[in-house]
Amino acid sequence: MEFKKGLGWKACYDEERNLYTAERGGPGAYNLYEITKEIYDQLEDGAREIDVYKLITEGRHLYMDVDDRCGPPYTVVFDHDYEKLCPWAKVISSGKVWPDELTDAAVEIFESEKNNREQRRKRRENSENS
Repeated sequence: MEFKKGLGWKACYDEERNLYTAERGGPGAYNLYEITKEIYDQLEDGAREIDVYKLITEGRHLYMDVDDRCGPPYTVVFDHDYEKLCPWAKVISSGKVWPDELTDAAVEIFESEKNNREQRRKRRENSENS
């Protein structure tokens, strides 16, 4: 595995699976993403945090943990395979995990989660057919 790191972020290229992933964290938030090679290639240590954030969030959101003191902490699992996709990540979980129904609704409503719609819909369909 090949890694790139910067202030508040880390990205990984898994050459065996040809898979690019990234984590981004800071006070009150932790996120995992599946990213593209193009995004990975643009990530550089020393880049402005806002630029890195914008690049990483173009990827597919896999996991989110929020503990920002604006309410109780919570965790949203967008892709249940996040641990398989990011075995290198030091995942943070500080709160209650949202139920799949709530996560599905958020993915359908929020444009920022559109990259997860196909995956969530297939998962729902497979569980309904089982």
